Amino acid sequence: MPTTSRGRSSAESSRAPLWVWPATAGLVAAVAGWLLGEVEPRSGLLAGLWPSDSSAAGSLLQVVATGAVTITTLTLSLTVVALQLASSQFSPRLLRDFVRDRVTKTVLAVFAATFTFALAGLRGIDQAEPVPTLVCLVAALLGLASFGALLAFVTHIARMLRVDSMMVRVHDETDTAIRVFYRDYGDRSARSPDELDTGRARGTPVRATRSGFVRVTDAEHAVRAAQAQDAVVRIEVRPGDHVVQGSPIATVWAAGGTAADRVADAVREAVHLSAERTIDQDAGFGFRQLEDIAIKAMSPAVNDPTTAATAVGHMADLLVRLTGRHLGATLHEDAEGVGRVVVPDRDLRYYLDLACGQLRRFSAGEPTVLVALLRMLRDVAVVCRDDEQRTAVARAADEVCGQLAHQPLEQDADGVRDLRMRVDLALAGRLEDAFADRAGETRSI
Repeated sequence: MPTTSRGRSSAESSRAPLWVWPATAGLVAAVAGWLLGEVEPRSGLLAGLWPSDSSAAGSLLQVVATGAVTITTLTLSLTVVALQLASSQFSPRLLRDFVRDRVTKTVLAVFAATFTFALAGLRGIDQAEPVPTLVCLVAALLGLASFGALLAFVTHIARMLRVDSMMVRVHDETDTAIRVFYRDYGDRSARSPDELDTGRARGTPVRATRSGFVRVTDAEHAVRAAQAQDAVVRIEVRPGDHVVQGSPIATVWAAGGTAADRVADAVREAVHLSAERTIDQDAGFGFRQLEDIAIKAMSPAVNDPTTAATAVGHMADLLVRLTGRHLGATLHEDAEGVGRVVVPDRDLRYYLDLACGQLRRFSAGEPTVLVALLRMLRDVAVVCRDDEQRTAVARAADEVCGQLAHQPLEQDADGVRDLRMRVDLALAGRLEDAFADRAGETRSI
């Protein structure tokens, strides 16, 4: 997979921790409340903004502060319920979407700003001094904004908890990862790793110093280190792989032991490890989440084949996009055009296995889902670019049909066999025959 250097835009959205936005907003609001509390007009337009006395002003600020705490508690309670529901009903890997959600962060930031502003504004309330009218006005506006934010949050969380919304969000992030980190299928600007003859010489293995999931591979950093030591590096792990401390993550070919050690240290820096998978350079993680939703839907407690088939439809769209991208290992060159770093990648067969493997086993007795998988493979077959892709699709279709032994009714098995035949027709280019049906039954769920 084409890799990025540090700082490049991510396929994920709003990666800042949940507390950053509220903490920043609360700090800014506290400073603003402190400063505005010093403005105590005795006459004029500003003095007329608050027609009552200091006692009423203090009561207003107390009400606003108390209300902000109350609705913050309600918001956090709704968020916890949403996290529990998403984890148990859909996939625990979807919890990251709630933590990174911009709307949730914005709403909490409004509540934090309202609370800290009201508290800071209470400092300026003095019976012997004029009322800080700007504090009262802003506090009232923040109170109204908090109420509006609560209504917006309830609407947002209700929409966010819909399984269709979750699948669309995962699909869009995965699509972004594919577009950003994969070259077009016809782009031959990158050289093939086969041009490097490193197989005969014995390289120096680079071992991981800690465990975790590969989040990002910074190829540019590794290229600079390899160029400085006139070395060649082959990365052995891919984004999304789980690495255990002491296992090999790369191989280095260098002139001497000292040079190899320096390059090895740089490679460890280039392979970023994390406690959990992310979609930064790992489109497979998006497929994993959609597969999880489909498998959960097919569990005996849920038994919802329609949701599973919908998840398959999203994966079909992503697989179609992958066929138009250049998959496989890439060779990264230095500024002088010398090949320095080989970065491995996943192929279409991997993604097909990821999309079909577990789901076809969990859905062996449900023809609706098996037909949906074959419908997905038919759509992918239409856009296959080469024989390797066609072979991978045919193999996946055969594995889906291998579940026919679990079908109790022959007519259910006939529907699966019909879609399998249509996959072959699409692979042969006979699109009219592949998609012709009586009433759209091979397209709809």
